[in-house]
Amino acid sequence: MPRRPDRQRVPEMRTEPPGPQHEWLDGEAGPVMRPYTLTGGRVRSAVDDFNLVAFVLAGSDVDTSTQSHLLPEHRRLVTLAHRPVSVAELAAELDLAVGVVRVLLGDLLAEGLVAVHEPPAAGILPDDDILKAVVSGLRAL
Repeated sequence: MPRRPDRQRVPEMRTEPPGPQHEWLDGEAGPVMRPYTLTGGRVRSAVDDFNLVAFVLAGSDVDTSTQSHLLPEHRRLVTLAHRPVSVAELAAELDLAVGVVRVLLGDLLAEGLVAVHEPPAAGILPDDDILKAVVSGLRAL
């Protein structure tokens, strides 16, 4: 009896890409909410864009439980901002794009729930001669 050639095994299709998954992409989550949904389609904050290293701080008396219109992401931002935290850290902690976090922070800032402290402008930084003198002094040690 002639031997039949073996069928080649077709690799099964993956539904999830390999590698680490976002915490909001679990099997029970259902449909995934896109970032632009969180911002209502806005791509810019109502206030000026925040620097990535700007520090955000919520007031000690801020209570988000009375703010029924806030999204869970807004509430999480306020909770995280009870200690000074940078915009970049907030984006990493919430696992959201920085642009989305900036829009959400703009909402919170407009309502007076957080304060944003920008880093000093370049003109306020020490003169290059002072920095060179410090480096020379350190090398002399």
